[in-house]
Amino acid sequence: MRRFLLLPHIKIHNANAISSPYTIGFPAMSAWLGAVHALQRHLHRQSLRDVQLTGVAVSCHQFDLQTYKGPGDFVHSIVGTSNPLDYKPTKEKPKNAERPAFVEEARCHLEVSLLVEYQGLDSDDLDQFINVVNTQLMRMKFAGGDVLSVKPVETLAVDEDNDQDIKRTLTKLMLGHVLIERRDLMVQTMQEEGKDALDALLDHLKVMHRASQDDDGKVTWTSTRKTPGWLVPIATGFQGISELVTAKHQRDTQTPHRFAESVVTLGEFVMPYRIKALDDMLWQYRVDAEQNLYLCQTLTTANTLGD
Repeated sequence: MRRFLLLPHIKIHNANAISSPYTIGFPAMSAWLGAVHALQRHLHRQSLRDVQLTGVAVSCHQFDLQTYKGPGDFVHSIVGTSNPLDYKPTKEKPKNAERPAFVEEARCHLEVSLLVEYQGLDSDDLDQFINVVNTQLMRMKFAGGDVLSVKPVETLAVDEDNDQDIKRTLTKLMLGHVLIERRDLMVQTMQEEGKDALDALLDHLKVMHRASQDDDGKVTWTSTRKTPGWLVPIATGFQGISELVTAKHQRDTQTPHRFAESVVTLGEFVMPYRIKALDDMLWQYRVDAEQNLYLCQTLTTANTLGD
């Protein structure tokens, strides 16, 4: 029997939509696992030291990316925040003001439900566990965004061998789209066609437009992708590119630091009823010290593909 904590319909305002240096959209998986890890640390401070939150599934109900595309525009523009003017009065212009320099940050408003697997909770502490989570959620940040509202949390007991149990659990994530990992598509393309990782990624994301002409001379355009489904690039962790060292003036003096770059792979948004096994959508941390990889992976991918 597996135990789950459902955090239903969390409405988040101004979450970070830059999931990596070269992707924009749904927040990175490291943001969701980081928020759940912060919740676990808070539980430990509230005398629930044996509780471990071991896996996270994310179902997106609503997503509003703060971009704008005007008439005739070729690309979207980021809708930035309005910063206070920097007043620099002079004799000629006593009310002179300039817009201060700032870095554009893509933001999004979204509504998600999180299904979190937990272990180590004594049945006598269940009420305290639920009360602490309900209280803490409104104080937390998710992907850098503020929590506007959240429905009361639920605890679920799921028997993996019982299909009805799994279906009832997946129903809790409707209506929404669950994010799963599709690195298997990239691996298949790299092995069969000899492409590198970037080409394999773009191969599944590009949209091909083709024109066909019938006997009457009418031209019809069609758009297709290599693989059907709602495929997206997702940031799933980091690759270390330097040695572990102690940096000057670092906040945590006990933990070694290193430079790292983002790891981006393929993900897919699917309706919950298409999920066959809970491990297909549950993400957890995985560290490969030999290859300097710090990843977020679904349990199925970690067990079948490794690195």
